[in-house]
Amino acid sequence: MVTSNRVRWRSLPRNLRATIITSFLMDISTEMIVHLMPLFLANVLGAPIVAIGLIEGLAEMVSSLLKGVSGWLSDQLQSRKRLAVIGYGLSALVKPILYFVTTWHGVLVIRSADRVGKGIRTSPRDALIANSVATEQRGIAFGLHRAGDTAGAVVGLVIALAVVLATQSSALTLSRATFQLIVAIAAVPGLLAVLVLATMAHEVQIEHAPPMGLNFHLPDHHIRFFLLVVGLFTLGNSSDSFLILRAQERGMNLVSILAMLITFSLIYTLFSAPLGALSDHIGRRRLIVGGWIFYSILYVGFALVATIWQMWLVYALYGLYFATFEGVSKALIADLSSADNRGTAYGYYNAIVGFMALPASLVAGILWQSVNPAAPFLFGAVLAAIASVLLIWQWPDGENTLPIARES
Repeated sequence: MVTSNRVRWRSLPRNLRATIITSFLMDISTEMIVHLMPLFLANVLGAPIVAIGLIEGLAEMVSSLLKGVSGWLSDQLQSRKRLAVIGYGLSALVKPILYFVTTWHGVLVIRSADRVGKGIRTSPRDALIANSVATEQRGIAFGLHRAGDTAGAVVGLVIALAVVLATQSSALTLSRATFQLIVAIAAVPGLLAVLVLATMAHEVQIEHAPPMGLNFHLPDHHIRFFLLVVGLFTLGNSSDSFLILRAQERGMNLVSILAMLITFSLIYTLFSAPLGALSDHIGRRRLIVGGWIFYSILYVGFALVATIWQMWLVYALYGLYFATFEGVSKALIADLSSADNRGTAYGYYNAIVGFMALPASLVAGILWQSVNPAAPFLFGAVLAAIASVLLIWQWPDGENTLPIARES
């Protein structure tokens, strides 16, 4: 078990190591494709901006419904690993079909099927991690997991960049042949990710299993309020596809966009574990509020950027926001839930984040086309500021920590 913030790989719990490697490999596969998807849709398939928002939003909404059910089901079955393997397996199998797609409607179907896999795996995997580490080390555990996940993104983006340099280095738009080659390469790490989780991870027994039945109740009012505020924040957090389109609209070519994304992922990777560990000491709330305020400032920046270097700088700093919030928020959910209902708690959290993705992306697409490309980012900045105020209001008087649920 990890005993300090300076950790060694072999000292990490086996399940944490397994999920880090799995996420690393799957993110190589995913990130090679997902950031080029809006360019493929716009440049190759001619999809309108609103359709791109619909694809991303609907895919995440489908995923969100399953995240809630799979988390609850993992509590009922006392089986985190099995559901996670099924979810990763589905994503690994459907993504290669993008090689053959010829319409944006086809992308919608395949992207939704991929997100079904994510919906099945995410909550059980998060519960598996939380139940495999000590309470006082949840922040660094989820930080390390996010770092592994994002390190995979770096590798995937570097591979995608190498393919683009080899096939269309000076192009402003993406070609079908380049996208197809990237999809074919991405299939390999995706399949390896499933094999690693299936062979390396093991189930963690829950001492007191929850009673069977459709009990989706979360008793702690802190977690209910936190989920409500997260939902409000996420309404302004539209798909990052709009950031990619914003970069292209500001004049960035394919190579510059991929290099910008690599910079973002490097910062995310480097800061995830240290900031997760920091939350173990000073409390989750401070970091989450700080992250949302920083996000609000960055989104104003995205609205105002006028040059390529400005876009690159703001997007690089965007990685610092992700490192502040993503792992820390999942550690907070573990703090506020017990071992026997942790899957359900993660189900609610992941479902709300995913469910709000559809209206967030649709609103962003409408604002982009009806007002101007800066409007979606100003809208997101305002909602992030409101969410920060609400979270401060819920836990006033300078409290650094939130109530931590006793383990079953």
